[in-house]
Amino acid sequence: MSKILKVNKPSDYSAWVGQTDSHDLISVINYSEVSPVRHSLNNYNVYGLFLQGKEEGMDLIYGTGKYDYSEGTLICVAPGQLGGKEDNGELVNLSGWAVLFHPDILQGTGLEKDIKSFTFFDYRINEALHMTAEERDIMVAIFRQLEQELKFPADGMQNRIIVGFINVLLRYAQRFYNRQFVTRTIVNNDILSRFENLLNEYFTNDKQLIDGLPSVQYCAEKLCMSPNYLSDVIKKTTGETANHYIKSHVIQLAKNKLVAGKTSSEVAYSLGFDYPQHFARTFKKMTGETPTQYCERRLKKQ
Repeated sequence: MSKILKVNKPSDYSAWVGQTDSHDLISVINYSEVSPVRHSLNNYNVYGLFLQGKEEGMDLIYGTGKYDYSEGTLICVAPGQLGGKEDNGELVNLSGWAVLFHPDILQGTGLEKDIKSFTFFDYRINEALHMTAEERDIMVAIFRQLEQELKFPADGMQNRIIVGFINVLLRYAQRFYNRQFVTRTIVNNDILSRFENLLNEYFTNDKQLIDGLPSVQYCAEKLCMSPNYLSDVIKKTTGETANHYIKSHVIQLAKNKLVAGKTSSEVAYSLGFDYPQHFARTFKKMTGETPTQYCERRLKKQ
């Protein structure tokens, strides 16, 4: 059985690496000051941002996958996730940074709601953020400011300031991820191509007759990535969400079948819809007209 460290609060992880925290809801760790440390496979009930140092060749686990990380990589975790490397008794020297914070620190703030919009918390570890040296310097500067703030005596403003720094960290992470999507155009186009081929194969092999319409979750698993990452790549590449892209593909197939003389009900069942009404609603939402109206308009043009 795997040795798992339950990180129910930031201090659970801090204690593991030998640091004593001054705040119950947040921990800032400068690994160079606590190393060497032992590995840990962590079950998180907190949010965490891990900025890698100059370590090389270290295998980390995230969910069921592995990742070799290097300097300038940012890994983000959220409550309910599993990550790290199982303790094998080995001591390792690390030089990066970590910030772990409990969701309770966000209560009553705008970030309490906004944090759900940062989809990178649900990326797999092999979809981590790879920053430039300049980007890494910006993140380290914010880590240091947070560390300094936690050295001050607690007062009525401290939590607001801390949440402000967390907000800035997350906004920069989002900016750098957006940059990564833009600069990895070739990779993104390859993902889009494989996504399209996957959808073609799905319907060519009639999987929809058994499994129904393809989901983003299914496509992401087949493409070996997380649903959020696939959606963000498709959004940056096409301007559409992955779910919308799938529906567009399905509706184009539907149009071909309708033009070929199939009834709306025949098309619905042949494409994996549970019932014709669902197909009709989806068709109208995507095209602005019902299947019947589409067919009538096509006939008028002939």
